[in-house]
Amino acid sequence: MKLARGGIGAAVDRPDRSVRFYLFHGADEAGSRALAGRLLRGLGAEKHRLSGPALKNDPARLADEAGAIAMFGGKRLLWIEPAGEEVATAVQALLELPVVEHPAAAIAGTLRKSSALLKLAETHSAAIAQISYFPEGRDADRLVQELGRTEGLRVSPELASRIAVAAGNDQAVIGQELRKFALYLEASSERPRDLTGELLDLLGADASEGDAGRPGDLALSGDMAGLNVELERLESSGIDPVPALRAVQRRLLMLVPLRARIEAGHAPEAVAASLFWKDKPLISRVLSRWSSERLAQAVDRVARLERRLLLSPVPDHAALSQELLQIARAAGR
Repeated sequence: MKLARGGIGAAVDRPDRSVRFYLFHGADEAGSRALAGRLLRGLGAEKHRLSGPALKNDPARLADEAGAIAMFGGKRLLWIEPAGEEVATAVQALLELPVVEHPAAAIAGTLRKSSALLKLAETHSAAIAQISYFPEGRDADRLVQELGRTEGLRVSPELASRIAVAAGNDQAVIGQELRKFALYLEASSERPRDLTGELLDLLGADASEGDAGRPGDLALSGDMAGLNVELERLESSGIDPVPALRAVQRRLLMLVPLRARIEAGHAPEAVAASLFWKDKPLISRVLSRWSSERLAQAVDRVARLERRLLLSPVPDHAALSQELLQIARAAGR
């Protein structure tokens, strides 16, 4: 079923036991993921991961998992990601069960109106479908402030607007930026700190970066020779390595949902259709070299390096070079 405007918050924070399937879809996949996270907390459940390709190969598995009694009696949320049309048969089987022990939530990207999965979720009384749009204007500003509070940051409306614009209103990028600021300020919900314009000028996504994105793009495409030249230039120039690392983080966050759609069965050409024309050759090349699992590992490694660089009293070009060379080697396999 489709909920009335504004009804999704209560639906995920205080879940109805009669609902056994939640479909979170739309362009803002980070927003969909955040709603699924709230559902997980509302259920007081443990996340049990399943993937769309796995359910395509074994459609009965979702119903089996939903009907199984957990060994230790705990509640589980069957978290399906990436998800797309390929899980429709599995969801149909889930909805036909007389009773279930564990509900399921699917994180999907943009679905067509004719989607069988979308029709199932919108028309069945035991399912909920919610579309996630990128927030705009004041909604985006409020989102930044709300996410900031969870990180222990007090963010003024002016700075919230600036962060939202720089992040393209993408919740994943906004969250990454706020976690970075909180780490730098040693902020937490117990020890909140004010975010200042000076810090945003220094570390924000809209800070001037010049060609800072080039090393990361060379690494992700496996161009070892070009990367070595670029790293030598970066180190000899004395430029702070943080902007280069920040650029590769944003590139990775862009690649993750694109690769997930390919693995869910979408044609690579269709996935790349919405990209800026200058980026298409590079992104298409990178997507062919990386799986979702390896991209997730790279995101984690780069995030750990960012924390290390932010806490370092002097620029650590060697650490950045080592990480980018490791990424380039992985891309070449």
